Amino acid sequence: MTTTTDGRRRKGEARRRLLIDATMRVIARDGVVAVSQRVVAREAGVPASAVTYYFPAVDDLLVAALAAANDTYLARLDACARDADPVAALARLITDGTGAGRAYVAAEYELLLMAARRPDLRAEADRWPAAVDAFLTPHAPDPAVRTGVAAAVDGLFLRCFASADPPGTEEVRAVLARLLDP
Repeated sequence: MTTTTDGRRRKGEARRRLLIDATMRVIARDGVVAVSQRVVAREAGVPASAVTYYFPAVDDLLVAALAAANDTYLARLDACARDADPVAALARLITDGTGAGRAYVAAEYELLLMAARRPDLRAEADRWPAAVDAFLTPHAPDPAVRTGVAAAVDGLFLRCFASADPPGTEEVRAVLARLLDP
């Protein structure tokens, strides 16, 4: 019986992941306002009933998408911290938003803006700043410096995402290095 239950659980987790990924693609392409259970079902190639089974409301889809996006970025930030050159790794993470990751960054920003307007999502929205602060602590023990560098990290993410001529990885690394070693 355990094998059957585990198999169903894995299938359910895979289906949830499929639906969250489809939600992120819809947001990246058309914005948060375009998300509906029917649109996500079409994007995922599943019946609409499959979406409502796992996510009874559109809000549930959006919250799950935000949590998944945060999980992805936090895992990548953790990998940066373990890199031989953590600042260079962070610069690469930031500049990934200029290429293939651009649509994902757009979706992440839309979801974070939605979370900022909703007190029930505040904890989810606060995960990224807390992780950046933890990442920066070994490089900047002064909380004021960390706050400034964290603001620069967020600004560089936005600049890389929104600019027609975004800075490259080396430029971002140089900015971060300068801020961390004044």
